[in-house]
Amino acid sequence: MRNETRDDAHDPSPADMVLTGGRIHTMDARGTVGEAIAVRAGRIALVGTADEVAPLIGHHTRVVHLRGGAVLPGINDSHLHGVWLGAMWPNLLMDQLAGGDHHHGGPPARLETGADRRRAILRTAALLSSLGITSYTEPGLGPGEDDGPSGCFGSDALRDYADLAAEGLLTARVTALMLFGELDGASSRAGLAEGLRSFTPPADVPGRFRVAGVKIFADGIPPMRTAWTEEPYDDGTHGGLLVEGADAGEREAALVAMIEAAHAAGHQIGVHATGSRTTRVVAEALAAVLAQQSGQTTTEHAGRHYVIHGDLLHPGTIATMAAAGIGLNTQAGIPVATEDMLTAALGPGVLPHAWPLRDALAAGVPLCLSSDAPVLTPDWRAGVAAAVTRRGLDGGVRGEAQRLATAQALRAYTITPAWQDGAETWKGSLEPGKVADLCVLEADPLEIEPEALPQVPVRLTVLGGTVVHEA
Repeated sequence: MRNETRDDAHDPSPADMVLTGGRIHTMDARGTVGEAIAVRAGRIALVGTADEVAPLIGHHTRVVHLRGGAVLPGINDSHLHGVWLGAMWPNLLMDQLAGGDHHHGGPPARLETGADRRRAILRTAALLSSLGITSYTEPGLGPGEDDGPSGCFGSDALRDYADLAAEGLLTARVTALMLFGELDGASSRAGLAEGLRSFTPPADVPGRFRVAGVKIFADGIPPMRTAWTEEPYDDGTHGGLLVEGADAGEREAALVAMIEAAHAAGHQIGVHATGSRTTRVVAEALAAVLAQQSGQTTTEHAGRHYVIHGDLLHPGTIATMAAAGIGLNTQAGIPVATEDMLTAALGPGVLPHAWPLRDALAAGVPLCLSSDAPVLTPDWRAGVAAAVTRRGLDGGVRGEAQRLATAQALRAYTITPAWQDGAETWKGSLEPGKVADLCVLEADPLEIEPEALPQVPVRLTVLGGTVVHEA
């Protein structure tokens, strides 16, 4: 998936596709908006006015009249469990939680075979294409879950992805993280070390599938009182880490050592960290390994480390993340769904540090929004609406001070996830030479009320110049 940008803007040959008569939101550094876009040989040839693009229309060019609609870069859901989603859809874990089921649900039957997993992956691919999603990160597949109860997270799934990609059947660009512990459960320093030493992931399939690094589960979640917090829970406890160790100090030392080992092996690191004490320790550990990296030879994607979820982030932790370039990958639908449970566990005094998306972005933290599907719906339109309105299904607004602007939320679903993938030079924005991954909407998301965005139809999804969904 290396960058192969070319100077296509000056090539006069006809385009394969032209989309014109709408708003082309490029998500480039200048926030450029065009009227038309031309695609040639799977790449973006030109973005500009309708008159500027018109000369690229030839006898065989497909012309799409946008009728005032909009084109975005293909959406990148940077934290989505694709095998699990395909096995569970249309059931979602948050729906179970809202209905009173506080257990981590799963598919009705374990996925036992490669055929089962492939069907789940392809089901997810079709669903995501219908939503305008062209990239996603599968956050945690590996030997730590080879005997897991769902069959959705084992190391065989990595090979299934690679096989589907090699066969040309994968209609999304997938980045994966390896998992050497249990999903939402225990992990150990020894287990991670053994995984790094002995497990060989499948080779990359350029442009379609790549194993980028390692996921580490540091703690649980605050509403279940399993996150490690500076603030006491209502029962006087502070939770703890999921990492094995005789006491809190030993567990913390093991977590730091795991981060150091994964970084030294050249892997990108995503750490599930939600409690305020956990996020602080993780941010400091990631910052320390990045500081030592200066002047060393690393892999192309090393250093794009990030905190996953980050429910409770104190200002000092945000400052550490911003200074070190540590990303935050979070889900805007979680605050509006679980704030009441959070305050029941930790009290209202915790709210100034709960899901501070605007504060993190203002400080310079690379912010990615994602779904964590099947926890939440994979529909990014709902995620953007939640980030901009902070309004729950009951109509109540949670954390109004942390609302994002629509443009900020869209960047968190496009160009910033491309940064997380180490791929911002060739995808994530609509610029000449980049791959033609497009999400075409019937209306402009910046011109409508945010609450209405989930009802805006996705007209076309284009992956590398090929239409993979058409309404």
